[in-house]
Amino acid sequence: MRKITLLQILSFVAMLTIAIVGGIAAAVALAAVAKLTDFRGVGIVIGSVVFTYLIAILLHRLFLWARPLPMGEIAMGSPEEATYHIYLLFYLVLFYPITRSAVVPVPLMRLFYQMLGAKLGDNSYSSGIIFDPKFVTVGNNCILGQGSLIIPHAIEGASLSHQPITMGNNVTIGANAVILQGCVIEDGATVGIGAVVSKNSHIKQGEIWLGIPAKPYQPKLTA
Repeated sequence: MRKITLLQILSFVAMLTIAIVGGIAAAVALAAVAKLTDFRGVGIVIGSVVFTYLIAILLHRLFLWARPLPMGEIAMGSPEEATYHIYLLFYLVLFYPITRSAVVPVPLMRLFYQMLGAKLGDNSYSSGIIFDPKFVTVGNNCILGQGSLIIPHAIEGASLSHQPITMGNNVTIGANAVILQGCVIEDGATVGIGAVVSKNSHIKQGEIWLGIPAKPYQPKLTA
């Protein structure tokens, strides 16, 4: 992992502070409008957390709009690396605790991933973890099984890169399967339980891939 500089940390802390202060202010204002009495304290605490996250997501998206995170290799010491480190801090501090908690209901996680930039088609849900949602596109009627990992980034020694992961319609990703960067999975394909799909793999329509590393399933012919 490359070193995060003090300036990058301070930039993130400034945005986090805005989110926290704004979240508390919004919760207090809402409690006053709603005229909460007995549960005012609880309401303010819960509202502060919710509004803090909403403001943080907005700031995160605005930051990436102003300084887009590129696909491909990120050179060491480049402006893109600084962008990546601030982007990473958002995830390490705020977003990963949500995505890795397995507490938030799956329908709400769909909304959460969409707010972070994932393109999820109708009736598509993930009970696994989608890393770098802005690089992930999923078609309609797809299921990403329990504990599955969708990973568009690769950190290999000093090398750091992002490549998109694209899935078509009616795709099934089995529990605990891992999909690595650059993969394309066409309509109706299935990745089996615990399979690891190597970088830049292309799973064609209707194929079933199994194993580590995952390969197309070839049924044995019987005489």
